[in-house]
Formats: sequence, structure tokens, C-alpha cells
Amino acid sequence: MHPQRQRIETYVAEHPGAHFSELSRELDLATGQVQYHVRKLVRGDALARKRLYGRTHFYPPGYDEWQRSALALLRRETAREILFVLLEEGPAHPEDVADDVGIARATVEYHVDRLREQDLLDKEYGEGYRVTLSVSDPEATADLLAAIEPSLPDRLIDRFVVLVDDLFAD
Repeated sequence: MHPQRQRIETYVAEHPGAHFSELSRELDLATGQVQYHVRKLVRGDALARKRLYGRTHFYPPGYDEWQRSALALLRRETAREILFVLLEEGPAHPEDVADDVGIARATVEYHVDRLREQDLLDKEYGEGYRVTLSVSDPEATADLLAAIEPSLPDRLIDRFVVLVDDLFAD
């Protein structure tokens, strides 16, 4: 196997759900190189690919569709923080989650919509249409969270998004 392909395959095995830009950045490869080698790996079934919300993510074989979607979202800091809060504290109201995570309520709703679309989160309406959020499958989600170790650039990008949200929330 080509050495660059081996590097990509190893990186993805250690960082399931890594997105295309991350591969290029972390492995210090030109985007054309990554495109070429990833295409070969996907065609040879050495990697799986999933496009989700504007990013293409890569996985070693063996992850099902739900796990792929979950890992893609868990690589995004705000979505991950929302799930951490709900796993630690149990079902909660969106405004409480917003306070715990330190983000605007609208930002919580944005991420909740995506987390619900991918079956990671449940949203229930109680008396007076009071909303309660809970993790759909806490055990499976916790297992996937353990597999995620976001890179520094990913954390910085996610924090920048939170900063911009805070500026526009006022």
C-alpha cells in the first residue's frame, strides 16, 4: 500500500469521523493528495465516507449509519457539549442546557435540530408545551464520545462560532 494511503487509513482508524480538511491539515498533505488517496481507499472499502452538514467525514469499516452520523456531530464542540450536559444531568429544558453550555438558546435549538435529525436526541413536549431534551441512546452515545478527541484547530473553530453567536445574541 502507498505510504500516504497507509497514513490516512491509520489516522482515520485513530480518529473515526475525521473530516476531509482535518486529514489534509493534520497529515500535512495537499488537498489533491488527500482526494486521490481517499478515493482509492473508499473504492477499496478500506474507508467509509459520509457527507453531513457541509463536511465529508471518513470512518474505518464497521461503523453503521447511525454511528457515522453520531461521530460526525460529536466532532463539533457545541453539539458534543450539549450531549455531555444531558448525559451528566439527565433530561433538561433547552434554556437550562443553554446556560450550562454557555451559549444562546437559538444556538441550542440549531444543534438540537441536527441532533434530532440524526437520532441522537429526543425532544418531548410536556404541560404547557414545556420542552424537555434527552439523549436517545445514552449508553451508545457515551461509547462514541469516548472515541472522540477533537483536534486543536477543530476546538478553535467551534469556539469562534460560539463567540460569534454570543456577539449576535446581545
